Amino acid sequence: MAVCARLCGVGPARGCRRRGAAREQRRGGDGDSEPDTDTEPEEAAGAAEDEETERIEGSRPSPGPAEAGRPPLSLLELPPELLVQIFGSLPGTDLPSLARVCTTFRRILRTDTIWRRRCREEYGVCENLRKLEITGVSCRDVYAKLLHRYRHILGLWQPDIGPYGGLLNVVVDGLFIIGWMYLPPHDPHVDDPMRFKPLFRIHLMERKCATVECMYGHKGPHNGHIQIVKKDEFSTKCNQTDHHRMSGGRQEEFRTWLREEWGRTLEDIFHEHMQELILMKFIYTSQYDNCLTYRRIYLPPSSPDDLIKPGLFKGTYGSHGLEIVMLSFHGRKAKGTKITGDPNIPAGQQTVEIDLAHPLRLPDIENLRDFSELSRIVLEVQEQVRREEQEEEQRQEGEDCSQQAASQPAAQPLGGGEGAEGEETAAGAQGAAQDKAPASQPFVLPMGVISRNEDYPRTCRVCFYGTGLIAGHGFTSPERTPGVFVLFDDDRFGFIWLELKSFSLYSRIKVSFQNAEAPSREAFDEMLKNIQSLAT
Repeated sequence: MAVCARLCGVGPARGCRRRGAAREQRRGGDGDSEPDTDTEPEEAAGAAEDEETERIEGSRPSPGPAEAGRPPLSLLELPPELLVQIFGSLPGTDLPSLARVCTTFRRILRTDTIWRRRCREEYGVCENLRKLEITGVSCRDVYAKLLHRYRHILGLWQPDIGPYGGLLNVVVDGLFIIGWMYLPPHDPHVDDPMRFKPLFRIHLMERKCATVECMYGHKGPHNGHIQIVKKDEFSTKCNQTDHHRMSGGRQEEFRTWLREEWGRTLEDIFHEHMQELILMKFIYTSQYDNCLTYRRIYLPPSSPDDLIKPGLFKGTYGSHGLEIVMLSFHGRKAKGTKITGDPNIPAGQQTVEIDLAHPLRLPDIENLRDFSELSRIVLEVQEQVRREEQEEEQRQEGEDCSQQAASQPAAQPLGGGEGAEGEETAAGAQGAAQDKAPASQPFVLPMGVISRNEDYPRTCRVCFYGTGLIAGHGFTSPERTPGVFVLFDDDRFGFIWLELKSFSLYSRIKVSFQNAEAPSREAFDEMLKNIQSLAT
């Protein structure tokens, strides 16, 4: 009754308009404020599709003699152009409630100005209305049948392509929703910008419904389908896979794919093992024909205490080429999770883990060239970490988990939890490491360490002990081995794999992804856990 009173106005000499309309209906009359039963934006916006939209300028009821000269008592007495401004400032999901109030509100909600504003403010659509008028599509059609209907697929996604994974960004682009697959630059140019290509697009060809088109292949858009499985998962299907085939057969398809994926021909790749990996990836990925399932991923949340801003990075991985890694901070640890992967370490696995509680002091530049000297320093820290973990396990066995956990000292050993105390220790260790070390120090790779990119920075800020995940083909016999995390600047870091005698260089992906922020820290941690379990 309170809502009804605010919308219709209730006074001592005037009854509720909605109840009055109901009485008129029972007497066979036609009430002017007939309630509506629509519940969805598409239903509210698309009501009476076959009727020509009424002009609202003449819809304002003329005030009676008793109403002249007094302020309006209800929204219905406000000028229609003012109601258009009010309704246009409300979220689109709230407009169906207004459409249920009365036919006047429903008639005003047919005004395209309202929906044009909602498209612009909620989805960033700034297209000229004249472009829509040519196709016979209104802004309310775009909002209800395109943007609102497919809002759940906007954001970042990881396709299920076995160990290879991927990075898909679904965005509103003008009057289209487009799924862009982001690809790392050609190996080994890690500092080059990302490449991207469209996999599908959705748009309104006519007023009835949105059209899904597959963009895979080289023959232009063709018929596709999207199924939203649940809020954080959807799948795509191509209904015309013959558009993916080339006249020259599989050989021409492979040569074309190789130029796009690697920027070279097979004859340019002399390493036989690398040729096998490339051919294996082509055979595996091409069998999907753009019929894929995608799962949502979030960008990592940031904190003022983080060593650098977390996010997505491109990294070198030997014969596997460049891969995409997500760097996130978790108390005293930083984790690098693969968004794209390979047959050895698949997408979703934690490729590197950095122990922020154990900074490393590198030797002078001459001794740093000696691999054995660097190995000695790292192995000493590894032994220290192992002892601390054993001491922590022994202490926890003799403690009461519920009472004594809160009384533990702030500086816990490495094996402790990642709660508030761990975060304080991490921040303190990072600050101490940066205070003791100079603003920058010379850096050079030790002799014998292989790097795909020789153009790495020659100065670094700080180094930490870390571990890297290695495994055989098919993710067999995985193990974490010691290494060195090297922070060069805000956008680049490296990792020295001691056992492999190799170096990976990582460079930040400088793309502003929309609709990719995690709703909470818990949601991000759950996402990491899910993609790792799928990879395993």
